[in-house]
Amino acid sequence: MNYFVTGIGTDVGKTIVSAVLVEAMQADYWKPVQCGGLDYTDTQRVKSLISNNRSAFFEEAYKFKNPLSPHAAAHLENTTIDFDQLVLPQTANHLIVEGAGGLMVPLNDTALMIDMVQKFDMTVMLVSKNYLGSINHTLLTIEVLQQRNIPVAGIIFNGVENPDSENYIAQYSKLKVLGRVEYEDVISKTFIKRNAEKIKSAFNTIKPAMH
Repeated sequence: MNYFVTGIGTDVGKTIVSAVLVEAMQADYWKPVQCGGLDYTDTQRVKSLISNNRSAFFEEAYKFKNPLSPHAAAHLENTTIDFDQLVLPQTANHLIVEGAGGLMVPLNDTALMIDMVQKFDMTVMLVSKNYLGSINHTLLTIEVLQQRNIPVAGIIFNGVENPDSENYIAQYSKLKVLGRVEYEDVISKTFIKRNAEKIKSAFNTIKPAMH
């Protein structure tokens, strides 16, 4: 099964959640587009946090120096992301694909991140983080997924808990809450493994919601 990890915005914890999912499922991992952080990419970070020996890590299709949206980062390097040439890595294992930013982030002048999700026919795992405005951002993201008839496995909350917001999002969206990745100052292999064990049981009951 292939899962696409997206967030309700930037810096909501997609990479940490991806590491938890990779560890929990002993899945493979692919970050199609890396913007900025080339000295320590998201792929390198996830790999450094995994304890199992099964997971494989695929090379990025595009890597750009600047921490901008993919289309802007590509433009600064006088190139363009060729959407038609993006190919999903072939594996017999589960595959976690981590997006860049949110669903409506542009890859080039005509394609958005959500178009990649549809191109690869993937099921989404949505990362939500509590902050002022996060209910709005979460429900807007869910609505866009529903409009595109993209299956959603569920929501994973990341960071400091806010029961009121989380309960509202769950009740309104009617999506399954797969779990929570707790806040911690230092992210380590132990942290990832502990959180992976916590949400493993949810995978047995995943039934992607089609809209």
